[in-house]
Amino acid sequence: MEDMEDDCFVLNDDYNHNYCANSASGQVLYLRNELSDVPQPLSISPGLATRDVAAQENHSKVCSSSSSGLKFMDSDSSSVSSDTSETDSPSAASIAGKLTLNSASKFLMNAMTEEDYRTTYWPNLEKAIDHLLIQNPMDHISISYEQIYSCVYKCVCQQHSELLYKDLMLKITTHLQQVSSDLQITPPRNLIENFNIALTRYTDALQCIVPVFIYMNKFYIETKLNRDLREDLMKLFTDHVAEKHVDTLIPLLLEAHSMPFQVRPSTMASVVKGLYTLWPDWAHLAPAVFSGFIPQINPPTVESQLSDYAARDQKLQMELSLNGFPRGDQSRKRASEESA
Repeated sequence: MEDMEDDCFVLNDDYNHNYCANSASGQVLYLRNELSDVPQPLSISPGLATRDVAAQENHSKVCSSSSSGLKFMDSDSSSVSSDTSETDSPSAASIAGKLTLNSASKFLMNAMTEEDYRTTYWPNLEKAIDHLLIQNPMDHISISYEQIYSCVYKCVCQQHSELLYKDLMLKITTHLQQVSSDLQITPPRNLIENFNIALTRYTDALQCIVPVFIYMNKFYIETKLNRDLREDLMKLFTDHVAEKHVDTLIPLLLEAHSMPFQVRPSTMASVVKGLYTLWPDWAHLAPAVFSGFIPQINPPTVESQLSDYAARDQKLQMELSLNGFPRGDQSRKRASEESA
């Protein structure tokens, strides 16, 4: 008897005399065929939410199973009947409201306050900038540029661009003031060499600092200030270092130019080109020095002054000869060349 009770099922008849049965093993849909009064069974696997069944002449019947009951739908009349009542599902508006509320709450929880910036983000950036500014080319310092860029990105996204820019400029200004103080106590014979070291180290540091602050440069400095980060940082070196020592450097460069190899040519070239890059007008203070490394410093050649140019070259050759640079035997193109 128990087996028979388990196998039995109840037929539910809709208004079109189609039958749907629920049993423990599955769901069976009975469709009445127009050619026969006997309902034809159609098996539906359990768990399917909706099944479309095609009948003749657009009589499509759908049997859908839900968690609360079984529902019939007729495509012609759009009528719906159910043997049990269904619980209304949450509306799309309420779900969207919850998502919006959760997103806003999450954003507020992740918002960066000025205190967070001061205590967490800027100290990490300041430490990395210190390493980049004072590093020795021979030393290996492990710096995560990904972490620096990530900190800058978060600060800019959290509307701390202005604060970040001011702190960066103040940090580098303080460093350059210390560099200028160190050059102030440098002996004159070492000033050219030490100035070259300071300038080279600073420009090398900018090659790392500017790229990691590129997000701030793009969305704050270029957009709101209409400037460029690298130009601003180079101007800091001009204002706080170069301008304070250029009056001492120019006489030393003229002296070194008059005495060949007193200063290494590579150092002379680096300092002269660096000064010209910082402020081109400084070339007028020593045209003879700058014209040896920078093109088009002297005025264009004039045909009427060719004799003056020749006399100047002869004077230079005479000075080199007196300083221990003989011209050698000029009778042959090569001194080792044997006469044929």
